[in-house]
Amino acid sequence: MEITNVTEYQAIAKEKLPKMVYDYYASGAEDQWTLAENHNAFSRILFRPRILIDVSKIDMSTTVLGFKISMPIMIAPTAMQKMAHPDGEYATARAASSAGTIMTLSSWATSSVEEVASTGPGIRFFQLYVYKDRNVVAQLVRRAERAGFKAIALTVDTPRLGRREADIKNRFVLPPFLTLKNFEGLDLGKMDEANDSGLASYVAGQIDRTLSWKDVKWLQSITSMPILVKGVITAEDTRLAIQNGAAGIIVSNHGARQLDYVPATIMALEEVVKAAQGRVPVFLDGGVRRGTDVFKALALGASGIFIGRPVVFSLAAEGEAGVRKVLQMLRDEFELTMALSGCRSLNEITRHHIQTEWDAPRALPAPRL
Repeated sequence: MEITNVTEYQAIAKEKLPKMVYDYYASGAEDQWTLAENHNAFSRILFRPRILIDVSKIDMSTTVLGFKISMPIMIAPTAMQKMAHPDGEYATARAASSAGTIMTLSSWATSSVEEVASTGPGIRFFQLYVYKDRNVVAQLVRRAERAGFKAIALTVDTPRLGRREADIKNRFVLPPFLTLKNFEGLDLGKMDEANDSGLASYVAGQIDRTLSWKDVKWLQSITSMPILVKGVITAEDTRLAIQNGAAGIIVSNHGARQLDYVPATIMALEEVVKAAQGRVPVFLDGGVRRGTDVFKALALGASGIFIGRPVVFSLAAEGEAGVRKVLQMLRDEFELTMALSGCRSLNEITRHHIQTEWDAPRALPAPRL
């Protein structure tokens, strides 16, 4: 069966993967309300397309933190990709590079920063969890910088791991033939079996719950890489992030895996964009499955979007070729959406190209009596 959209990869991944692995990738926190909402919320935003505009040439290229990329569609950090496919993060890195876009490598990758760098050229960001042992963190940041990574995406929504009931039921643990490669030499690469989720126990033991804004300042003192703060969904934290030197903000609810009943990221986006006042770029992570979703995020003020689950599901189904296809399908759909909306470049996509539930009703001309 020919795959014609991104969502179709999920069913294939479910068939192919062990239940524990599929559930780890697919599930969200607790009732999984936000998990469904992250995607469903897009369907409540409608288009106001403009017609009779010459759309024979469309330019989707953009720059992120000064790096030129082919489209505003990037790869979010997702952990332990070798559980999906033996090539894991290598395949994802090659697919991102061939598509001319950015890959974000997870701290909890099953391939190290050096291994991913060895796949060849490409613009790569590094997602960082702050461990209790700050020497571990400093060492990791230096390694990422030496390996040519261009920015840090600091995850700020995980002082503790969210309650993911599938992982508890499955007693989730990293399969024995894999390690968290970035921590292998530090004796932090293995995950012990636990009475609930092995990952939850690992986080409780290793990740620093005292993390606060002063640590964002500390991070800037140890690296010249720009820092994106990932996991902001309010105006208040947007302002604090900018005050504390963030180079950009990723509006994210961790793929609905942390606190359930937070809004969909597409619903939180405009609040963050307004608070940022153009001082730093704002990106969106969560729920994007179509080119139309990408357009809606940009119309609400995002500078770009990140995809997570579509990458691991397509990786499970078809390896590198699957990830390439996901990036290509989203690119093609986004280009078509731009054309049918009358936009020839990203700066032509405006708030007027969409309507949302919270927009004031547009004034209708007074009827002639």
